[in-house]
Amino acid sequence: MVDTFLVPEKTVVHAKGDGTATDISGATHRVFLLTLNIVSIVEQESLDVLIHGSSEGATWNPRPLTSFPQKFYCGQHPLLLDLKDHKEVKFVRAHWEVYRWGRGSLTPSFEFSVSIKEVPPEIFQEAAAEAKALA
Repeated sequence: MVDTFLVPEKTVVHAKGDGTATDISGATHRVFLLTLNIVSIVEQESLDVLIHGSSEGATWNPRPLTSFPQKFYCGQHPLLLDLKDHKEVKFVRAHWEVYRWGRGSLTPSFEFSVSIKEVPPEIFQEAAAEAKALA
């Protein structure tokens, strides 16, 4: 069961960068809940977080598997990542881009984390049963 961080808690960044490669090859269901948690942000700046995949953890596909919508405020932002049709992906990592504009220092500053947690198939089975009962 995958339950870890792509970007560790209390990570502070001032420029674009990449998280470490995370092995997801042991995941049995291949559907994951990603959570972007922005703890600190300054006004007039934005954060883009993209998730990339790799078959061996060294060469990364330039096209992201998914991305969070651009963020300007603190908060927790969930996103589902379904890799059932991407059997070749055995590693994932986060990539972030930061932007700053306006007055004052033009150096962006963010404190954030990105977690990844495998979603058990039972959750989808329960949701499907509830939907069927309501139909």
